[in-house]
Amino acid sequence: MKPLPHPPRDQIALPAVLDALSDETRLAIVARLAGEGELACGEFLALGSKTNLSYHMAKLREAGVVRTRQDGVFRYMTLRWEDLEARFPGLLQSLLAAIKRDTASARRKTARK
Repeated sequence: MKPLPHPPRDQIALPAVLDALSDETRLAIVARLAGEGELACGEFLALGSKTNLSYHMAKLREAGVVRTRQDGVFRYMTLRWEDLEARFPGLLQSLLAAIKRDTASARRKTARK
């Protein structure tokens, strides 16, 4: 099986990262990886169809946000914490804090209804 391409650390571009992080499904993937570490791609099926998820996962990988490791017929994803922190210090921490705030705010609004 041909290895999947990942941009080297020095070629991870901020516009590509921000574009990859501009989608709710991709944000959910990033948040879950941040909380749980490496996960099999199949762990995200609750977020959409296999075809849809493949698209989102490729966007994250091509932007340099995640690394995808192949093991037989399975693929596993991890966040590229060190690479992103080296390129854009504090970006992931700020992003994850915003996701947590937005999730808490949405829960409070739902509880009021």
